[in-house]
Amino acid sequence: MGDVLAGIHATWEFEPDCVIIRFTRGTRGTPKLFQALGERRIPLEALESVALSPGKRSTVVLHAVPRPGADPLMDAAAGQLKEGCDPYRLVLPAERETLAEYYADELRAALPVEDGGPVMSYLVPSVAAPLQFKAYDGKATFDGGKVSFRWFWTGASSAKWKAGDQTFAVSDLVGVEWRSPDVLDGYLRLLPRTGSSRAQADQDPAAVVFGLGYGPVHESLPFAAAVLEAIRGTSPALAPAPSSAEMPARGPSDPAAVAERIRHLGELHSAGLVTDEEFRAKKAELLAEL
Repeated sequence: MGDVLAGIHATWEFEPDCVIIRFTRGTRGTPKLFQALGERRIPLEALESVALSPGKRSTVVLHAVPRPGADPLMDAAAGQLKEGCDPYRLVLPAERETLAEYYADELRAALPVEDGGPVMSYLVPSVAAPLQFKAYDGKATFDGGKVSFRWFWTGASSAKWKAGDQTFAVSDLVGVEWRSPDVLDGYLRLLPRTGSSRAQADQDPAAVVFGLGYGPVHESLPFAAAVLEAIRGTSPALAPAPSSAEMPARGPSDPAAVAERIRHLGELHSAGLVTDEEFRAKKAELLAEL
C-alpha cells in the first residue's frame, strides 16, 4: 500500500504505477457523481500533468489532468463538468498545502517522460454495465453489448412514438454525444454508423432528453462513458461527434413537441432553475421553431 493523502471529498493513494482515488460516501456536500464512481484506479500513463492551486474557503486543490482519450468519463463530459464535480481534483484544507505540494512534486516526477498526447485506447475503466437511468422522455438501459431506449408516453415526442422503442448494438455505433442536464436542452445522443438524422434531440429516436430530476449527471454521464468505452473496444478509431456547424439546419418542429418543451421550461422556471430573462428568451426561441 502506498502513501495516502486524504482530502475533503476523496482520498488519493499513491502507488508506483497509479493513483487510486477513493471517493467519500455519505458525507454532506460530496457530489453525487463522486459517490456513483466509488473508486477509480488511474494509471500514471493516463495523466498529462499535475498542478497545485489555491481553492475556495481556505483550501488548496491538487489537480491531475488526464491525457485526451485516456478516460471515457472525461471524453463523454467534453469539458462540461462543473469544477466541483471534476473527479481529478482533490480539495484539501489550506494547512495541508506543504504536504500537497510534496505529493504534487512526487507525482510529476513519476509521470512518463514520453509525449503526453492523445492515446488510442482508454486507460481508465468506466463504471461497469449493466446500467440504466430515467430520462425525461424514456428509460435508457445498457447491458454491455447494446443500448435500449423505452419511451414514456408522458414525455416522448410523437416522432419517437412513431419510431417505437429503440435498441442499438454497440458495434453499430461510432460515438456518444452527452449534453449536461445542468443546462437547458441536456440530452444523451447515440451516433450510429449509418442513418443518423441529426434531428434535435427531442425528435431523434437515437437520443433521450433530460429534464428536472431526469437524467442527472451522476446517472447519465457514467452511462455515456460506459457506452463510449464499449464502442472504443469494438472500434479503436472513434469518429468525433459532429460540431454544431456540421449539423443540418432544423426544419419546422412538431407543435405538440414544442408545447411540451415549453411546459418543461415552465417547470424549470417555477423551480427557480431558470431566470425570468432565460425563460423569456428560450420560450421565444422555441416558438420561432414553429
